[in-house]
Amino acid sequence: MSLDELFQRAASVIRRYFPEEAHAAVKHGAVLVDIRSSDARRRDGVIPGAVHVPRTVLEWRTEPDGEWRNPLLDGRRLILVCDHGYSSVLAAATLVGLGRDCGDVVGGFEAWAAIGLPIAAAGADPAGLPGMGGPD
Repeated sequence: MSLDELFQRAASVIRRYFPEEAHAAVKHGAVLVDIRSSDARRRDGVIPGAVHVPRTVLEWRTEPDGEWRNPLLDGRRLILVCDHGYSSVLAAATLVGLGRDCGDVVGGFEAWAAIGLPIAAAGADPAGLPGMGGPD
């Protein structure tokens, strides 16, 4: 299987949101989950209200009833955002496999910022375990 085939398979099991659709879904209870690295967030900014869960701990922070989950994400539709909208597809498909209602933002943070949706400067990373903080 090629990477393109893997990507297409993953995309077929998730809901992909254009940035303006994701923005509207958040207003109706979905949670935007920023899976970008702390370096990318410092460099490019953050989406106000998004919860930062680094990709490296995503499954642990979102597993239903998991010991290491972030309770702010319990029972909520998750919409993942990465830099350009590629790694979020693979990550969202993994979470769907864990039983989560999860999709991603087409074009990622780059597309979100390009159409003028809200962004802000990143603050300091919260103390404690990665991915356990509250909204930006």
